[in-house]
Amino acid sequence: MLLLLFLLLPVLAVLWQHPYLNVFKHFKVEEWKRSTKEGDVTTYMDKALKGTVYRISGAVPASNYLQLPKTSTQSLGLTGRYLYILFKPAPAKYFVVHLDVATEDSQVVRISFSNLFKEFKSTATWLQFPFICEAAKGSNKHLVCLCSPDLVGLAPSSVRWTCLMLDLRYILSLYLNRGYSHLKSVKLCANLLVKNLFTSDLLFDPVVTFSEVQQSRRALHGVSPMPREMAFPVPKGENWHDFYDYVRYVLLSFLSGVLYRIPVDFQRLLPDPILKLRKIIGFGGYTTRWALWAAGGSVVVYPCHALIIAIALDSGKQTFLAGHTDKVSALAFNGNNTLLASAQIGQPSMMRLWDFPTGKCLCMFKAGMHSVSCLSFSYSGGVLCGTGKDKHGKTVVVVWNTIQVNHGGEAVMLAKAHTDVDIHTIKIAFFDDTRMVSCGRDNVRLWRVRSGALRSCPVNLGEYRSLDFTDLDFEAGQCEPDDRTLFVCSRSGHVLEIDYKNVAVRNARRLMPTEVQHSHRREKQTFNSGPGIALNSICLSSSFCATASEDGYLRLWPLDFSEVFLEAEHDYPLSSVRISPDNLKVLCTTATGNVGCLDIQSKDYCTIMRSHTDSVSAFSVEGSQKQLVTVSQDNTIRIWNLESMQQLFCFSVETHFIGFKLHRGLITGLTFSPDGNFMYSCCSRGTLALYNCAMQKSHIVRVLANVVSPDAGHGPDALSVSCDGQLLSLVGPSQYIVTLMDAHTLDELLRIDVSILDLDSTALDAAMRLCFAPFPLGHLLVTTSSQKVLVLDAKTGRLIRMIPQVHKQSCSSLAMSPDARYLLTAGDRAIKVWDYGMRFDVNSQVFIGHSEPIRQVRFTPDQRQVISVGDAIFLWDFLGVFAEESSKNDASSTECFFCSHLLESGKENKGSSPESHVRPDCYRHFSPRFKASVPPKVKTALKFNKILKLKTVIGYNGNGRGNMVWNPDTGFFAYSCGCVLIVEDLHSGAQQHWLGHPEEISTLAVNHDAQVLASASGQGSGDSRCQIRIWSVQDKACRKVLFHHETQVQAMAYSRDDRLFVTLGDYVDRVLALWNAHTYDLMSSTCFSEPVHDVAFSLMSVGHLACVGKGTVTFWLTEQQGADISLKVHKVPVPDAVGPAELTSLCYSTGCLLYTGTNTGQICAWDTETNRCFMTWEAVDGEIGILQCHGNRLVSGSNTKKIQLWSVLAVQELRVKGSSARSSSVLLEQEMTLDGTIVSAMFDNCMDMGIVGTTAGTLWYINWAENTSIRLISGHKNKVSEVAFSPQESHFATCGEDGSVRVWSLASMELVVQFQVLNQVITTNHIDHPIWSNSCLEGARADQDGNLLIIFILKKDGTHGPSVAHGQGMTFRVLTDHRSSPIHVIQCTRKQRSELGVEGGDLWLAASADRRVSVWVSDWMKDKCELIDWLSFPAPTGPEVPSPLPPSLAAFCPWDRNILAYVGYGLQKEILFYSLQQKQVIETIPLPSFAMSLSLSPAAKIIVVGFSERLLRLIDHKVRTEQDYVGHDDAVGLCHFTPSGKQLFTASYNEILVWEVNDP
Repeated sequence: MLLLLFLLLPVLAVLWQHPYLNVFKHFKVEEWKRSTKEGDVTTYMDKALKGTVYRISGAVPASNYLQLPKTSTQSLGLTGRYLYILFKPAPAKYFVVHLDVATEDSQVVRISFSNLFKEFKSTATWLQFPFICEAAKGSNKHLVCLCSPDLVGLAPSSVRWTCLMLDLRYILSLYLNRGYSHLKSVKLCANLLVKNLFTSDLLFDPVVTFSEVQQSRRALHGVSPMPREMAFPVPKGENWHDFYDYVRYVLLSFLSGVLYRIPVDFQRLLPDPILKLRKIIGFGGYTTRWALWAAGGSVVVYPCHALIIAIALDSGKQTFLAGHTDKVSALAFNGNNTLLASAQIGQPSMMRLWDFPTGKCLCMFKAGMHSVSCLSFSYSGGVLCGTGKDKHGKTVVVVWNTIQVNHGGEAVMLAKAHTDVDIHTIKIAFFDDTRMVSCGRDNVRLWRVRSGALRSCPVNLGEYRSLDFTDLDFEAGQCEPDDRTLFVCSRSGHVLEIDYKNVAVRNARRLMPTEVQHSHRREKQTFNSGPGIALNSICLSSSFCATASEDGYLRLWPLDFSEVFLEAEHDYPLSSVRISPDNLKVLCTTATGNVGCLDIQSKDYCTIMRSHTDSVSAFSVEGSQKQLVTVSQDNTIRIWNLESMQQLFCFSVETHFIGFKLHRGLITGLTFSPDGNFMYSCCSRGTLALYNCAMQKSHIVRVLANVVSPDAGHGPDALSVSCDGQLLSLVGPSQYIVTLMDAHTLDELLRIDVSILDLDSTALDAAMRLCFAPFPLGHLLVTTSSQKVLVLDAKTGRLIRMIPQVHKQSCSSLAMSPDARYLLTAGDRAIKVWDYGMRFDVNSQVFIGHSEPIRQVRFTPDQRQVISVGDAIFLWDFLGVFAEESSKNDASSTECFFCSHLLESGKENKGSSPESHVRPDCYRHFSPRFKASVPPKVKTALKFNKILKLKTVIGYNGNGRGNMVWNPDTGFFAYSCGCVLIVEDLHSGAQQHWLGHPEEISTLAVNHDAQVLASASGQGSGDSRCQIRIWSVQDKACRKVLFHHETQVQAMAYSRDDRLFVTLGDYVDRVLALWNAHTYDLMSSTCFSEPVHDVAFSLMSVGHLACVGKGTVTFWLTEQQGADISLKVHKVPVPDAVGPAELTSLCYSTGCLLYTGTNTGQICAWDTETNRCFMTWEAVDGEIGILQCHGNRLVSGSNTKKIQLWSVLAVQELRVKGSSARSSSVLLEQEMTLDGTIVSAMFDNCMDMGIVGTTAGTLWYINWAENTSIRLISGHKNKVSEVAFSPQESHFATCGEDGSVRVWSLASMELVVQFQVLNQVITTNHIDHPIWSNSCLEGARADQDGNLLIIFILKKDGTHGPSVAHGQGMTFRVLTDHRSSPIHVIQCTRKQRSELGVEGGDLWLAASADRRVSVWVSDWMKDKCELIDWLSFPAPTGPEVPSPLPPSLAAFCPWDRNILAYVGYGLQKEILFYSLQQKQVIETIPLPSFAMSLSLSPAAKIIVVGFSERLLRLIDHKVRTEQDYVGHDDAVGLCHFTPSGKQLFTASYNEILVWEVNDP
């Protein structure tokens, strides 16, 4: 019973403190028996808290304090992770709080915080944090605290009661790499008021209630409501944060920590930790001598640089002992393998003792010498011996007493000796803890500890005294201890048997090299005279001896050394050998970093670990084969299995490879394009080369000299290729310039000077590493010499975001996750995982383990692992993927139509979950365009009685798949643009707009009588699954909304009789759902193990459908009996002649025919009666994504931009008659090339005419009979930059980032003329602000440096209208006042000369990104341009700065030209009205968020503002009313009234919405 109680004491010591502990109450502070006070410490009745508190006052904080416990020799023993201090700093005073915290290795660390400290400081035993005292919310001091970087100082007069939370475990782990044990003492010094202290393992939030926790799942993230004892009183109906402060420890940068008030909704990157170390490929680092047996021979323990690895031989699972900060130099186990000792290199060396079964570090202490080379434990574990060198290079032997270590004590030095002799190995005698034996060059010595002194005597070696002895071991057996024989081996091949009792050599043998007598037979080894083989290690069991030699042989001998009975050959010298405790296995290590195991019974040899012998420079992952290739400074390239981490191949660079003799300098960068067709290399002399690798024999395409900076960093990130393979980035020609090139031609597109992007920096920043963000973000990430990461727009070079102080030292590598949500950076021998969106208060997590600089870090293609290389190869599990999957599983349990229906019918057939979500080689899968905006929180429907009425939507979503439908019989025509469903009359052009989808519409389907339309989109803000809307064409209303697919819906279809409806998810969802097309109840759901690309119903047989995927066609037969439905499935592979292709499209035809298309351009014909493929033909050199067939004509569309018409008359005959058919060929009747990849197509029954959609955002009318193609719908492919109107409002012009300028008819909304500029990158920056005038098209062009170029395009023919093809342009003035800051808006208006006291006919303004507005008066005919006003608007700084910043916009008020309106990033979200005459802001209008666009009506006092929340707000300035409008798919980046004010144009990315403006 007593034993059980003793074992439970540690557990009970923790349980009694749970869930929290009231410290003052438990220790009875008011009695002052277990606590003490000094100086002016009194009790005080606080009116705000309505209770008694302690007031600590005094001029000297060190002389006025309250301390727990009473004396420093006592300990509080509080184990709670979080410490809560309820206190209030005294106004205009300084205070100090000291916390003494005990670590797991019994080290006491003092944590102090005070408003007296100006900066963070740290030592090995003391951490000092500055504390920010904030004022009450709303005071001037409060605003200063939020904005000023220098926040530390005296507490303001309006300081409030504060709840301070310290995560003691996190603080010790981050700054000192120590584990937290308990809180030892607390000392509260003047000047402050204290209510209480609490400790807990729970994270309390003062605002959260118990009901909120139960409803909102916040308890899953460790958040709990504040207990009543800890709570501050709050008046009913009031907010807690309006009266008190909640302060938590927050890491502002990696270098310094600060204690300050955090936002109420403080968030951090989850899950925490997001990485978990799974496996390490590596061994040694400092030495390869140490590999030990553990757990009875089932586990092997060895060092890998700064980590200790224990690997289970049966499963290969690795566990890690982490704590050393430098390379491990020695290991030793006690007799039963429960206590492990380890030492690291350094001056002095640090030692750690581990409880091996639990992996817990028991204690850590200094070795008292440099670079410990050997350790030895006594069998009992009570004595530890080690040897190394002192600072003068002399050998040192130290002995420690470790008996108390398992009971919380320290290792105590028993004796220490300095000697001049060399010691290579030292071991404690197993029979006496006070006796040791050592060997080295020219000596073997016996040691003994007696009376606190360590003495030694040499063994008389006689003629062997000059040998270099390497290892020793005691004879095992049952003889008396003093009669044991000591075996010592040497580099000359000698093995000496030493009589331990008589201290003399008993016998000497010598291992000789093999003498080959026959070509097929080798003689046995003997101990004859001659040159011997160097022995590096020896180990003895009771029956045999094992030796490890320099010739690479592991040999097993009988104890009389008569012959070798078993051996294993290695390619390199062996370093050590160990026999397992059961004498059945032998462990050995090589000098090249290999660990191997020889099974004596089976005579099998297995390699446990291989490793590079030098630093790993770079790696690459092959996703499909799950292989990893690494290149190292040891001049080898190795290929590893990514799952087992076993080496597959090893190549020597000198002997296996022949390279291009091109570069004259050291190769500093090498990379491939994503498709593998191109390779790029650069060298230290600035040369860049492009290679074509698409053909079997690669060749050089282009070589450029002096384009790469010689000072640029070397490594895998020196060159970077965008994910779409279009752009190449590099650092050059100088270290301050980043250059972007066309990846196919090396034509220079853009140069970015990174040294001037940070305006606050006093030093020049040099670019170091490069990385493109995944497509379609269009971001380029650059690391700089000042430890920043710059996020740049790859098209314009604009700075989007800057992440400062990424690491202490330079960032050596960076990488983005495939889903563009996470960023990896490496530096300071640490890895950081960042939330790329920077959505949280703490956006990164830090992971250590490497002992050398990390050369490269990357995600695996499936994003489930992270690999980092440097000193070794680390494989981490990325838990962010699993967190997302678990959250999806949690979300699927919510109540919705899908779940409730399945519970009733029970017919869902779930397959195995897919292992990865890698996008297949098929463009059929819909990928929504990346959006930084979020949907509006308030779903305000558009009503006809509002001021704005949506009239026309210009554009077609070329990003969709099958998102256009046309019924030739009824004339019904519909397509999608963003989240708007457009139904258009092809004769009149009138549009209907069906709204309701929260996200971009991916695909459409219409039933056969064109009375029901189905549309699918992504998840809404509150939905856990995709949204499918069912619309009644006749009622123009949504009948039902379906939720089933988790990601995107890529295909939908109705059965021939319109009784069934099928939906297909994308490559992530992989679900095929079958619905009742009358009630839209879910009938069946199937999850595939592989992606499926398309689905279709049979035209002949009811209930038959098919789907296509990777190399197979799956035929389905539905059989319905009453309410039940059953599915019969037949999966048929494609013929071998097709090859390993993806089937990407399909369509049924009459006569039991099915056509399928492949990603290699082949079309296959199938007999649906026999389910066999009987014919294939090559249609195009690309992927076929569209197939449609009627009668004997087939239409195919592909990613080669071609639409083809085939005559397939012979196919039906060939199906029936086989080889006796008259013809076995198809005929290509016609072919057209359009402007993009074909994504949708609908043709009439005769296949004479149809409508085709492309990725360029164009819908084409195709007439095969006339061989014509006419644009029906056309829009910009990329973001719309600007819109301008002709004076008579007959036409309007738009320009966009696709490099095009388009002129439209305002009456018909049809495209009249289009201009395309070849260099798209330059075009997107320069064609920004066209302005129509009566005599010319006047333009103001703004470049990215902030220069204004005034342009006239004069017409030669003198006519009016949009035809400017015959015009000439001339730039006649450049204004540089806004230099270095991009221009966001230019506006011009006519003014009278005397109105502002300045002559000129044009009054115009320019607003730039730096929140500056310039106002000018000009008379261009007189070459006059004068600046009359210059406005600068302030903006706050700090961690809450949005990225990217909202634009700075300005416009003249039409109702008063002397007033201009301004919106932009500022102290408040508002519209400012500035008077040019009064020179001040005269009015403000608040806004819900920062504006992205602004327009003022010239006809009425109406203002329209667009927001990033996809919301459009109309403000009636006259009556001060507001109306919100939805319908945009992205941020409303553009809004413009027509000159008459009767219409409003808004743009959201590439879609243009035209609104009619009714009278207010």
